[in-house]
Amino acid sequence: MNFWDKITGNDMTKEFKAFEARVKKLPADYQAAWKEINDHLWPHSDFTGRNLMPILDGVLGLLEETAGDEQPIQEVLGDDIKGFCSALAGEEGAKSYRDNWRKQLNNNVVKKLGK
Repeated sequence: MNFWDKITGNDMTKEFKAFEARVKKLPADYQAAWKEINDHLWPHSDFTGRNLMPILDGVLGLLEETAGDEQPIQEVLGDDIKGFCSALAGEEGAKSYRDNWRKQLNNNVVKKLGK
């Protein structure tokens, strides 16, 4: 990846287009689950969202594999997609921008208090 693509986000745009092309091949219920997964995972992203790309790729691979096996989406993800996404982001170490800001604020307070 060259510097210009990294700065402008062109590399991520290409990946998102590839993801969307893969999602269009999935059954309708899997596509709806993908949209919901995206909605719940993005709050765990860093400023650019690059930390979520491997996670999203893995989830899409899981959906493709289970759709190929013709498993129902509820059997794959369960009823709590938000909990699935939280567990997934927590296991992968994806911290949200709020976590980073909280850590920075705490560090600044500690410095000001002289501890």
